[in-house]
Amino acid sequence: MGFTRVYDYVAGKKDWGSYGLPHEGTNVPERLAGEIARCDVPTCTLDERLGDVRERVRAAGWDTCIVVNEQRVVLGRLGRKAIAGDADESVEQAMTPGPSTVRPSIGADALLERIRSRNLTGMLVTTPDGRLVGLARRVDLE
Repeated sequence: MGFTRVYDYVAGKKDWGSYGLPHEGTNVPERLAGEIARCDVPTCTLDERLGDVRERVRAAGWDTCIVVNEQRVVLGRLGRKAIAGDADESVEQAMTPGPSTVRPSIGADALLERIRSRNLTGMLVTTPDGRLVGLARRVDLE
């Protein structure tokens, strides 16, 4: 056939899609979480001061902030209540660690159902290695 290099992606199609990589076919949902997720969600690191993060988050028009490390791996989340906390507290002290996440390859309808069943306003979208893709908001899915 003339191919000089051929690769076998051993992890499979599910893994490929869970990284938000291009896909096609008849079984692919019309809209995927990775395409809907807001990548402009504010982020911060463990050692930041809560007061500094609060100013930045509110100035950007958000009420949540995602705590990540240098590789953008999700470590935690600061919700409305945490962001309103003591300005001198560290992000590490104020955050909720280990938030639930979904993969970019989940269909928008399935994601909306999951968000509704848990009465959430949104859900984090990450790759299998925990890197932040964005925040899929309920309002954007509805």
